[in-house]
Amino acid sequence: MAPDTTPVTPTAFLALDLPDWVLMDRRLYAQYDTGDFATGLELVAAIGAAAEEANHHPDVTLRYGRVDVATRSHDAGNVTQRDLDLARTISDLAASHGATSQRDQVRLAELALDVVDLPAVGRFWSAAFTGSPDHVDDDDVVDPDTQELILWMQQTDAHEEPRQRFHVDLWLAPDAADARIAAILAAGGVLVSDTEAPSFTVLADPEGNKVCICTCQEREA
Repeated sequence: MAPDTTPVTPTAFLALDLPDWVLMDRRLYAQYDTGDFATGLELVAAIGAAAEEANHHPDVTLRYGRVDVATRSHDAGNVTQRDLDLARTISDLAASHGATSQRDQVRLAELALDVVDLPAVGRFWSAAFTGSPDHVDDDDVVDPDTQELILWMQQTDAHEEPRQRFHVDLWLAPDAADARIAAILAAGGVLVSDTEAPSFTVLADPEGNKVCICTCQEREA
């Protein structure tokens, strides 16, 4: 039987009981505090065995005292039921190894560029980042080995310079966004717009360089 490639929408994900996991940019992410390296190594081995059994393989990063996990279905380019099932298994494995979720620390920084001619600009940045102009997927420049996002190109109308070109999208867990926005404002940041919150809130540093604090809330995909 062919695997189910139906994407899980942000609304559907938020209704699930997956407290360790954050949906960001069509992937599920979790971070676990393992306390020491040996426990982390044991957890990674257990995740690897479960992934082999499920024939569905996440990205796993081992650091001292910490394990990061990300999963999505590459054939769907999105999160599917396979990822939800694997996420639940990994949560159970983490708990059995005494690892604690650090959900509020999960974050994904995304480089974004305002673009008029997506194909031409995409080929340029693909060549710059990967050595080939051919690693453009719609409005994304992606790593040819991992298919992870390198650059997101945001369609914009042509207009005269000066204009903002690059900015950073910082993805967070929905319940971590308000605290991060408050920290940015306390550090001298300026609120530019919250009209699209909680999907994203635009802030700027004292010189006008912008960051969008993004969550999966109130998004269709």
